[in-house]
Amino acid sequence: MFADLAGHIALGLETAFSWTNLFYCFVGVFLGMLVGVIPGIGSLAAISMLLPITFHLEPTAAIIMLAGVFYGTSYGGSTASILLNLPGTPSSAVACVDGYPMSKQGRGGIALMMTTVGSFIAGSIGIVIMMLASPIIVEYALKFGPSEYFALMVLGLIAASAITTTAPIKGIAMVVFGLLLGCVGSDLETGVARFAFDIPELYDGIQLTVIAMGLFGVSEVVASIEGIRGARVDAKSITLRSMIPTSDDWRRSWMPILRGTLGGSFFGALPGTGGVIASFMAYALEKKISKEPERFGHGAIEGVVAPESANNAADQTAFIPTLTLGIPGNVIMALMIGALTIHGIVPGPQFMVQHPDMFWGLVMSFWIGNLILVILNIPLIGLWIRVLAVPYHLMYPAIIMFVCMGVYSVNNSHFDVIMVMIVGALGYSMRYLDLPAAPLILGFVLGPLMEENLRRALLIGRGDFAVLFNRPISGTIMAMAIALLLWAIYENYRPTKGRLVDADD
Repeated sequence: MFADLAGHIALGLETAFSWTNLFYCFVGVFLGMLVGVIPGIGSLAAISMLLPITFHLEPTAAIIMLAGVFYGTSYGGSTASILLNLPGTPSSAVACVDGYPMSKQGRGGIALMMTTVGSFIAGSIGIVIMMLASPIIVEYALKFGPSEYFALMVLGLIAASAITTTAPIKGIAMVVFGLLLGCVGSDLETGVARFAFDIPELYDGIQLTVIAMGLFGVSEVVASIEGIRGARVDAKSITLRSMIPTSDDWRRSWMPILRGTLGGSFFGALPGTGGVIASFMAYALEKKISKEPERFGHGAIEGVVAPESANNAADQTAFIPTLTLGIPGNVIMALMIGALTIHGIVPGPQFMVQHPDMFWGLVMSFWIGNLILVILNIPLIGLWIRVLAVPYHLMYPAIIMFVCMGVYSVNNSHFDVIMVMIVGALGYSMRYLDLPAAPLILGFVLGPLMEENLRRALLIGRGDFAVLFNRPISGTIMAMAIALLLWAIYENYRPTKGRLVDADD
């Protein structure tokens, strides 16, 4: 096993250290950190806007750059949380609780330094877990058939929509809407147009870039205009000297970093959880076991490093089910699958076998990217602070313009630009209706894959749906999915019942 791992590492290093892949790794992590620093954009919008660019790159370089944007935002997201009390990314929101009080106490530099250290340690451990766990998962996953893949996708979609949203039924409804949007276009088997309404541009289906850039590029940027207006930070308040931690800071930080890393690694690999849940769980754990819980919320260093370590570890291990099983645990992983699919590469158990250079090159690029992030984050802290000082009313028109240019460049189609604006308006409306956008795009990406595997399973079972339940693995997974669905329905109606009782009283 270790001999094989050594060979895989050598292959990965050879791939990752090519000049092209090194360049795009640097571009990805730099853009990720920049986007993470700016409140209101986040990795979803950034990856959505960069998707058109990846069409013109080699598949390995494309996925390395997108992955760099993803985990780079976790480094940069804590900066705005600590200095402005505005989370750069959702997973960095909990860092505001103690990070901003530290900044008001003049210890913002120390908080930034310790989050960088914790993020690097957590990311490194997450990469090691990915290297060790992925081959084992693939060994068992190679025995899966269409029934097992369909069941896994159903479980992943229900978990992602039911666990990460406050209203599980709304999340599941958005998954179904995404599945319907994925049906637009030509039938996989017959080629007959479905839901195209005699519009020729829809015969090939709705483009992933249109859905992603509309939901997370246009709507998120527009919605964030009011939220961060007037945010300012003193560029002179953070210096390299102010970032040197004390011995007490180190003593209080190292165990929370390790606990956050282990928890984040676990939650990151589970479909439907990810960095947001991992960071909040890490914060809750540290406050629970602390001998001085009253310090939390008033500038406790443990309340900053633990959640930041957790979300960085979760970012790395999120790639495990995505690349080994083809099951995205969150919406960003769904975009990763979409980017690979566009290049004709299907993630799953065969991915490591058919494209070992890409898989191990991506893993080794994680090491390189984390090192680049540490090197960039500290010396360029002055630059990130100045970026925060740029008025957002000057920034968002440029972002919208780049969205339109990017989506037009894919097919040179005005129709795609119009569709982006329509989807953007839909996404903006969904925010006011409290409808989650992430489950929609998960359903959209997995819809065609689910349909393909369901048809294969029914062909094997001669049209009998029992084929999904009479195989041990698929039957167990489907039972788990049904149980989770019933739990989501129960959770949806339980608060309603409580409110009705209160009203009657």
